[in-house]
Amino acid sequence: MVYKFRVILDAEEDIFRDIAILKEDTLEDLHNAIFNAFGFDGMDVASFYTCDDTWNQEDEIPLFDTGDIPGEQRIMSDYTLEDILHEDNTKIIYVYDFINMWTFLVELAAIEDQIVGNTYPETLFSHGEMPAEATEKNFEADDMHNDIYGEFEDDLDEDDLDMFTGDDSFEDYGFEENWN
Repeated sequence: MVYKFRVILDAEEDIFRDIAILKEDTLEDLHNAIFNAFGFDGMDVASFYTCDDTWNQEDEIPLFDTGDIPGEQRIMSDYTLEDILHEDNTKIIYVYDFINMWTFLVELAAIEDQIVGNTYPETLFSHGEMPAEATEKNFEADDMHNDIYGEFEDDLDEDDLDMFTGDDSFEDYGFEENWN
């Protein structure tokens, strides 16, 4: 069986690719198909994220094991597409290049019979050109900062803040200034 995906760039303009890939292929194979379809070089880190029906991000599935204990974390190559995506769960989020945060909404659009002689994965349709830069994400940092740190700011006094105000003296810490 072949899974047909519509992969939509999270941007103001309509930019998407339709990709056909075998359901037995892995998430890593889908990752490769996506970065090729959108013209990336594949040299950046990426992750898939499971999500609910309204695209709320849930669990991360990274390209590489980033866990504290090697081999403990499952990665893209550990999951076949049919493990994660099927008729009841058709959506997943893909993020490529964590510096620029290229974010894509990936939706399973159809499950069809494999066409003999076709090579998979295959980009079936391409719409829109990639912008030079990723859409800037608004993570509401000011609100996040206040929620996380606001309760601690009251506990700080001037002596605590002095270490952050540019006093470059390392004498109190036992470090030599010209250590190399």
